[in-house]
Amino acid sequence: MLLSSEAIILQILPEETQMRHYSIYLAIATLVLASIACQAVIGGPNGAPTVSAPNENANPEVPQPTTDTSNDNNSDNVIDTDFPMTADAYYITQAEGSLVFYTKLSAEEAMEFYRSEYTAQGYTEREILTVVSDGTFSMVFDGDPSGKAVVVQSVDLGDGSRTIAIRLEDV
Repeated sequence: MLLSSEAIILQILPEETQMRHYSIYLAIATLVLASIACQAVIGGPNGAPTVSAPNENANPEVPQPTTDTSNDNNSDNVIDTDFPMTADAYYITQAEGSLVFYTKLSAEEAMEFYRSEYTAQGYTEREILTVVSDGTFSMVFDGDPSGKAVVVQSVDLGDGSRTIAIRLEDV
């Protein structure tokens, strides 16, 4: 008996499983945002860097500046990441293999940016895992040399900005 591709997809990932994945991604995004908010309110450890204002003249081809002062107070510190950032990225945080930043792009603009960037690098979007709902989105791309998937998630902050979190993960 031959099944349509839609029936095969439904058999592979039933709606309950899709909802479970969505819930997990939403929980992770919420935890990342809560962690950033707590660190901003508390001020982090002694000598923690202050958060810089957005750089409107940012160039995506040039590494983005950070407020990291761990390198002998050198003011020329930059983010060293293989993850692409939007040209207007600000409040940039990198920790434990994840990159989180703010942008003024809409969800659609941000999704198109990452589709374009990763497709140009030979990555493939795992469309069955792309979720868009209530100002949030989650996308997964395969093709990283590490063998892990690139997970891009975003949450609308309600003030015209959104966070974007990117990480490598076994999905």
